[in-house]
Amino acid sequence: MSARADAAVDRRGLAVTAATFVIWGVVPVYWHLLKAVPALQIMAHRVVWSALLVVGWLLLRDGWGWLRRLAAQPRALPALALSSVLIAFNWGLYIWAVNAGHVVETSLGYFINPLVNVVLGVLVLHERLRRLQWIAVGCAAAGVAWLTVSAGSPPWIALGLAASFGLYGLVRKLVAVDPVAGLGLESLYLFLPALAYVLWAEAGHGGGFSGAWGLGTDLLLVFGGVVTAVPLIGFAYGVRRIPLSVVGLLQYIAPTLQLLLGVWFFHEPFDTARAVGFGAIWLGLALYAGEGLWRSRHQPLL
Repeated sequence: MSARADAAVDRRGLAVTAATFVIWGVVPVYWHLLKAVPALQIMAHRVVWSALLVVGWLLLRDGWGWLRRLAAQPRALPALALSSVLIAFNWGLYIWAVNAGHVVETSLGYFINPLVNVVLGVLVLHERLRRLQWIAVGCAAAGVAWLTVSAGSPPWIALGLAASFGLYGLVRKLVAVDPVAGLGLESLYLFLPALAYVLWAEAGHGGGFSGAWGLGTDLLLVFGGVVTAVPLIGFAYGVRRIPLSVVGLLQYIAPTLQLLLGVWFFHEPFDTARAVGFGAIWLGLALYAGEGLWRSRHQPLL
């Protein structure tokens, strides 16, 4: 492939990855449109329809080959069962938080997440941090401590989102499987419990497909599968085509948009105390990202 073709692929990967993070950044508006629906039902519908989409796409692409390859890796099956529980918890907490008026705190969770990944790398994978990286982690920890003191309690929603997504990423890192195929198996693990809950809710226990919420809400619930699956597939596509250092910078698009939506669209409070806490965390992220970029540019070629 020519250098010009390689550059075109890189631009396409960059565009797809950036678009993925933009979608994740503005998706609180979508879940807000479903505010009348209980969060657990939104979550169940999200699992059902995204599972049908992802597994259907995999079957069209590869038949049952993707599942046979996963089944040939004994460690992959229990690992993906665990990751499916973690991502389900993350999705459910996120939807509930958005519709309970905590969009700003959800953005905090995803600002913290990269540094949670660093801590997990040290504790679980025995990775070693350089001095500036430790300072970055310390700044983020100080920001969380300040938010805890000023609010009178820890930011549990942010910490829950960051920890669950960080652990999800760790599990997926430890099992070497195709990203979309792994998502397909996670979807299969979650599909039957989610479908059972949807059917139970529709059998006179608060389900809305009988007409209680209207056709528009029903369509939004179904399309929630697309909103879930397409960005994940796009991320899997894009992350293979651009450097991870670029992915690391692009990932801040999503929480930045969430924060702006929380303050300007949902009119959530963002007082001086919150600004100080966020500022400490942003300083930590800037130090960590800047140190990584400097290292990547000055690393001697082998």
